[in-house]
Amino acid sequence: MEAWIPITIMAALAQTVRFMAQKQLKTAGLSTGGATFARFVYSAPLVAVLILIYANASGQPLPGVNGRFWAYAMSGGLAQILATMCVVAIFAHRNFAVGITFKKTEVVMTAIASFLILGEGVGLWGGVAIAIGLVGVLVLSDPPGGEGAWSARIFNRSAGLGIASGVFFAISAVGYRGASLSLEGGDTALRAGVTLAIVTASQTLAMAIWLAWRERGQIMAVLRAWRVAAVVGVMSMIGSFCWFTAFTLQNVAYVNALGQVELIFSIAASALFFREKITSREYTGIAVLTAGILVLVLLG
Repeated sequence: MEAWIPITIMAALAQTVRFMAQKQLKTAGLSTGGATFARFVYSAPLVAVLILIYANASGQPLPGVNGRFWAYAMSGGLAQILATMCVVAIFAHRNFAVGITFKKTEVVMTAIASFLILGEGVGLWGGVAIAIGLVGVLVLSDPPGGEGAWSARIFNRSAGLGIASGVFFAISAVGYRGASLSLEGGDTALRAGVTLAIVTASQTLAMAIWLAWRERGQIMAVLRAWRVAAVVGVMSMIGSFCWFTAFTLQNVAYVNALGQVELIFSIAASALFFREKITSREYTGIAVLTAGILVLVLLG
């Protein structure tokens, strides 16, 4: 078995565990902002230490930053905060598996964001994938019970949060790509690591200021919930490291395609850990959206 296969599976598993832990924090009384803050405050120190160790071991100086880097990195970091908050907020409205599937719209939205921001268009299969993904989102947007006016069943809070999370994650991914490419010097691993370290530190500071201003008490609540919150941070760091390593070893399309195993992990977590029932309609939506994602990453 090629090394990138188990590494990608580990990345998907770590990401699923991180969202599971964030859901636990949310249901345990933390606000959406507090559960989101947990991801950054516990992972930022780990990322910084690891990148310094790598730079020292590889004998490379840290790459220089410039204005373009800060523009891309800060916009990407803000978008990621908003995206994570949207996903955490979904957990209060829909079950775990559907929340993670809504998050997966980022793959489709990235094609749109790349075209608008970087001018990277998609071909015929990319357009087909976007259309299939839209159908999947509309199926998933139907609230439990499926009753009421058509407009209410399509245009509801769960659908809005899901689509918003996809848009913000897409903007975040494009911002990070632009930031990493803007750095002066260093190999691919070092540029990506420095970008991750700076953005994570900035996100931690920004979230701390926001919580101190708008949600007093949440910072201490996150610190008191350190057993679960630390899992969020560690899993976030492991997931990011594994994704990058897999992308280094294999074509991104193959890695992303295999990465959809996260949906299987999320369904298992939903049923086994949270004792949530997944309806046949939700299974259909997950299947359709997954098909669109696979068409995008494999043929787009």
